Amino acid sequence: MMRILGRVTSINVRKANWAAGELGLAYEHEDWGMPNRDPKVPEFMALNPNAQVPVLVEDDFVLWESVAIMLYLNRKAGGSLLPEEPRRQGLVMQWVLWQNNEMGSNWAYPLMSIIRKAPGFDDSQKVADNIAAWTGKMNIIEAHLAKSGDFVVGNDFSLADIAITLGLHRWFAIPFDHPPMPACEAYYNRMKARPAAAEWLTHATP
Repeated sequence: MMRILGRVTSINVRKANWAAGELGLAYEHEDWGMPNRDPKVPEFMALNPNAQVPVLVEDDFVLWESVAIMLYLNRKAGGSLLPEEPRRQGLVMQWVLWQNNEMGSNWAYPLMSIIRKAPGFDDSQKVADNIAAWTGKMNIIEAHLAKSGDFVVGNDFSLADIAITLGLHRWFAIPFDHPPMPACEAYYNRMKARPAAAEWLTHATP
């Protein structure tokens, strides 16, 4: 049985879990990551020396990095979530990587301060500065979704929709004064209606 290791409060873990569910792949989930289960132990670090989640384990095959895991799951299931046509495939991966590298680059401090109440994240100016920078990234996806149609790329659900929707979920889940994002909100509500998405877009997983 394929296993996906990681805490579900991690967006990157939920990318893997949602992709597996969307593709109809059976797997077992194991909760790893602080505060519940420290990944900096020999058992876990033998799988991923970075001590990061998620990690996929299938027989003697081990894979880490969420984007690599999503691509593997998609290929394993027949490839329905990544177009074969080169330009559309490039656009899907553009948005997957943008979410991974840009969209989420400023949400950590507000998340740790407002939601998780973590010690050391109590600087209100840093919260405001990071929200302002995050809003700038959100304006990019708002403008794109306003003209893209039902999905991030083309007329079909793809890996890009998993990545972007999880990013939007975090935006809407953290309570602060959000500027209007009507295209993002409409798109997010459409994605929440997908059966495979519901488990990963709850108040328990901001």
